[in-house]
Amino acid sequence: MAGSDPHLLVSTDWLEAHLGAPDVKVLDASWFLPSEGRDPKAEYLAGHIPGAIFFDIDEISDNQSPLPHMAPPVEKFISRMRALGIGDGYRVVVYDSSGLFSAARVWWTFRLFGKSDVAVLDGGLPKWKAEGRPLEDGTPVLRDRHFTARRNAALVRDVTQVARAAKLGEEQIVDARAPARFRGEEKEARAGLRSGHIPGSKNVHYRSVLNEDGTMKDAEALRAVFEAAGVDLAKPVVTTCGSGVTAAILSLALERTGHRRHALYDGSWAEWGMYGDLKVATGE
Repeated sequence: MAGSDPHLLVSTDWLEAHLGAPDVKVLDASWFLPSEGRDPKAEYLAGHIPGAIFFDIDEISDNQSPLPHMAPPVEKFISRMRALGIGDGYRVVVYDSSGLFSAARVWWTFRLFGKSDVAVLDGGLPKWKAEGRPLEDGTPVLRDRHFTARRNAALVRDVTQVARAAKLGEEQIVDARAPARFRGEEKEARAGLRSGHIPGSKNVHYRSVLNEDGTMKDAEALRAVFEAAGVDLAKPVVTTCGSGVTAAILSLALERTGHRRHALYDGSWAEWGMYGDLKVATGE
């Protein structure tokens, strides 16, 4: 269990040892790209870590926004967490069925609403299964709990703030998308989006911060990844991606290096690529 951090990343050993703890809640935050044709809720029902509760990223969002899974209003987040039995004083561990993918988005969402006692399961469900650890099906019995939240605006950026950062260079913009998408060599899957990246942004593909088994690289290796991409870890960073999911993996990685001045562009390319009056860069 050495190396586990209940406020950031925990190992499968740590989680199995704490499954019975009354103050630990486990969330399955699996989410897939539409092109994958997978149903995360159905997969959860078929088998999940014992006691885990399903966190629906698309439903627990701002459904009034035309953009995908934007962070919800604070009142909605409080309501949904109470219904899921997540109360004040609980430690939350989030995982997903891809390894380390969408769980980071939920980690960031909790942090956005003021809950710091939340961690991601390193390696997620694939590592848990590979090690022969227990699973269960169905859904647990949930009890409403009191949940307090306060939105931390320092952890999120909107399109106006990102446009300012791109123009003035006050914050570094780091894009988690695959290099070919960043360079504008691939057509965007969402209709109406231009190809390319935010001018002046750096590219750190989210897979580059992960090991082959889906766990996250250690702090020293992560610093090397960011520095190789031209990111100055002494300066503030705004993470971005296609729709705000994999950007959170970079936010988690930055946190692991000890970098605290980072925020996430919630609208990401789903928003920036949609507006013709915002400049787009291509190539490196």
